[in-house]
Amino acid sequence: MRQELTTDTVDRYIEASPEVLYDLISDVTRTPERTPDIVSCEWLDGAAGPAVGARFKSINHQGRGPNWSNKPVVTVADPAEEFSFTRTEPFAGTILWRHRFVAEGAGTRMYESYEVIKPIRAMGWFIIDTLYGMKDRQTDLRLSMTRSMDRVAELVEAAPTEQPAPRGGAANPA
Repeated sequence: MRQELTTDTVDRYIEASPEVLYDLISDVTRTPERTPDIVSCEWLDGAAGPAVGARFKSINHQGRGPNWSNKPVVTVADPAEEFSFTRTEPFAGTILWRHRFVAEGAGTRMYESYEVIKPIRAMGWFIIDTLYGMKDRQTDLRLSMTRSMDRVAELVEAAPTEQPAPRGGAANPA
């Protein structure tokens, strides 16, 4: 018997500032770099970046079915604090996706969560279970969030840090 989706949260400590993590997560065009289920994302309606009400198109791929698209809407764009959006799909309800960033020591505790606002309908479950072959969405989504967190850590912790320019000292040899 299938369990209904309600909510779930994963978190991870990452050696990066809340600002760096917010910039990566809120740049939805970079989502395919960090999330295994996303093929592409692009801002819509002339939006150039994250702002409440901005929409973007996401092409997703999971399970054995074809790619599908949705058009999430940004609900929170609070730099270095939170980036959230809702996505609504026919038969698949409405889900709020939230990313929060809490400074912790030299890095950040990053939280990713989802909350089902409007439940998936019976036809949606039929498509998920039968067409896509995904029998345990709770586990699938938790695994996807965990993999996404791991990839975010790889991206930001491997990035070269900017070194401050040397002060004074060297004369211009020209």
